[in-house]
Amino acid sequence: MSPRAARLVLVVTAFLSGLVLFLGVIYFMGGGPGAPPASAIGGPFQLIDQDGRAVTERDLQGKPYLVFFGFTHCPDICPTTLFEVSEVMRALGRDAERAGALFITVDPERDTPEKLKDYLSSFDPRVRGLTGSNEKIEAVEKAYRVYAKKIPTGSGEYTMDHTALVYLLDKQGRFVAPFSLKRKPGEAAAEIRKYL
Repeated sequence: MSPRAARLVLVVTAFLSGLVLFLGVIYFMGGGPGAPPASAIGGPFQLIDQDGRAVTERDLQGKPYLVFFGFTHCPDICPTTLFEVSEVMRALGRDAERAGALFITVDPERDTPEKLKDYLSSFDPRVRGLTGSNEKIEAVEKAYRVYAKKIPTGSGEYTMDHTALVYLLDKQGRFVAPFSLKRKPGEAAAEIRKYL
């Protein structure tokens, strides 16, 4: 096979893999046979924020929230997503005070409140970071149907493989749908305004 044909096969394979993953997420979140209903996503949790304050699911009530699971050592997806969430919050203008955004770590071993505070200083100040014990993080991952796994990288180091969806919750703290950031910030902000 020529190098050009090999590249073409690689590109097509990558595209099809991405398409299958995307359709699987839509199928799962859209309630296909065997998928949990939207009401089964979310639930009680007890975590702490970057300022050491206790946060539970009850604190999400009263305003719509964007919720993203990630970790501070993430090289690309997490900072990109948080930048895009920050752009949406800015696009909301004054309405941003009536909405919220959470960054919940999947790496509580390294992501202490202090580490989250330092990391989030690069993003919109309305993005709140949450961490907790391994058991409490595992419980919230399970409640939100989040996949997270530690992947060794050598020399005792590791990275985290994890679900990279952004969740939209309504003012009652109920899951609405996956939230797309692959559009202009103003368009994404307009969707959040529907739930203010």
